[in-house]
Parts: sequence; structure tokens; C-alpha cells
Amino acid sequence: MSAMPTVTQISAGGVAYRQEGGKVEVALILVGPRDRWQLPKGAVDKDEKEEDAALREVREETGLNAELVRLIERIEYWFYASRAGQRTRFHKYVIFYLMQYLSGQVSDHDDEVIEARWVEIDQAIEMLAYESEKGIVRKAKALITAALPEE
Repeated sequence: MSAMPTVTQISAGGVAYRQEGGKVEVALILVGPRDRWQLPKGAVDKDEKEEDAALREVREETGLNAELVRLIERIEYWFYASRAGQRTRFHKYVIFYLMQYLSGQVSDHDDEVIEARWVEIDQAIEMLAYESEKGIVRKAKALITAALPEE
């Protein structure tokens, strides 16, 4: 019996935010097949910097141009899936950055995404499908709140 193959995958994405009418909103994407709300993220291409991949994925999946503010967190997990007809163990790293919105429209998302929308940050935490991403947005909220001027 042969050993199960292990594949390492690295993805990057971000929490793109804006202040609108005194509220902080973040961009979420809806993806299938189970209609899950999540943060924009995707594979880091060969010879691509993680930061560049994060900005590219946010642009492709949400239609938004943003600038990096800072690293939020690197998360790591394992999962199993079929690859080339063989059961494979995947070691996945996802790097999330805090990003300030610059320009663009959420209606300009790519075909991988069912919908992209701006969501008030507390509502976004409730909508997200994955606990790890809820934690990322909670950390983003703390970073954003700490950077906002006192009223």
C-alpha cells in the first residue's frame, strides 16, 4: 500500500473595508455550490508575492481595488480530497490582510463568484460560513477601530 500524498497549498486574501455613513463595511463574496458567504481569497501563483496575490484575488472576486494596511493573520489547516482520482491530504495556509478600499464596484466581480457585496462589519461576522473567517473579521474590526479617530 502506498503512502497518501500530501500537497501544500498557499492562498491569500483579505478584508477590504470602507467607512460609509459612520459605519464600517467589508466586502464579502457568495460562492457555490452551497451558497456560502466568505472572504475573497485564492491561490498564490508560482513566483507571486503573497501580498500581490491577496490584492489580485480581492480585485478579481469583488471588483474592488484596495491597498494593503497590514497582515491580519495566517491560518493553517488540513483536509482530505480526491486529486487525480487519489485520496490526498492537503496542508493549507491562508494569509489574510487588512485592506483599505480605493475604488471599484462590487458588481464587477468575476464569474467564480455568485455575488459580492458591502456588508456592515458586525453583520458580516454573522453571515460568514467559516468560524476561522469570523475570527479574521473580528481581528480586522479591532484593528480598524483602533485606527479610527476619536469622535
